[in-house]
Amino acid sequence: MKRVTHDGRDTAYRVSDRSGDGPTVCYVHGSGGSKDVWKAQARLSDRFPTVALDLSGHGDSGDADAPAGPETLDAYADDVVAVARATGATVLCGNSLGGAAALWVALERDLALDGLVLAGTGAKLAVADPLLDALATDFEAAIDLLHEPDRLFHDAPAEYVELSRSGMRECGRAVTERDFRTCHAFDVRDRLDEISVPSLAVVGEHDALTPPKYHDYLAERIDDCKRATIEGAAHLAMLERPAAFNAALSSFLARRSGE
Repeated sequence: MKRVTHDGRDTAYRVSDRSGDGPTVCYVHGSGGSKDVWKAQARLSDRFPTVALDLSGHGDSGDADAPAGPETLDAYADDVVAVARATGATVLCGNSLGGAAALWVALERDLALDGLVLAGTGAKLAVADPLLDALATDFEAAIDLLHEPDRLFHDAPAEYVELSRSGMRECGRAVTERDFRTCHAFDVRDRLDEISVPSLAVVGEHDALTPPKYHDYLAERIDDCKRATIEGAAHLAMLERPAAFNAALSSFLARRSGE
């Protein structure tokens, strides 16, 4: 594990042992998550070098002193930019909140990019009131809500579900609530035409948190954006169906590197 210091805090990240000669991909996790959700994507590193970070307050990273909403999203975007610059990453792959951070970097930061992968995310990420209420008052109930069928997972092995639950508990209620409230405030629907980076919108077939129509919207309004569906998966398609997710990602990255 490595660290980069920026804006008064340390951001932790992991670099794959194998390094291909394609573009380096920086992977950004979602709400209540960590860099560990991207372990299966390290299989691509013999072609496309892999970097996965912990956003502020998650995993092994220090935290940023920011309230939920635009200030937190700014802090997360700064985390992504710092790691991308430290590693030479030119493709951002973000899931859910991580997709919002990737879009925000593309819109608001001066970082040269070769591609965006927007996985299980959207241009607007409204969160249902029952989940917001549970996050504020009953964290275990919130975790239960998120792990109902076709939210985070469609039909994943029980051990994956338990690891997801444990990871969210480890992240903690305060940071996880901050994440979801930051998602709730996110809305760049009127700015998608500003994105000129070649993009891929990829979604699990059964994703009820950020459904396929969100990704249709991205593909329709970003000038150069392809669309891919991962069958038999929900929100965390990169965990639930890693081979299919990696195939879609690899195809997109190969086009970016001229393979």
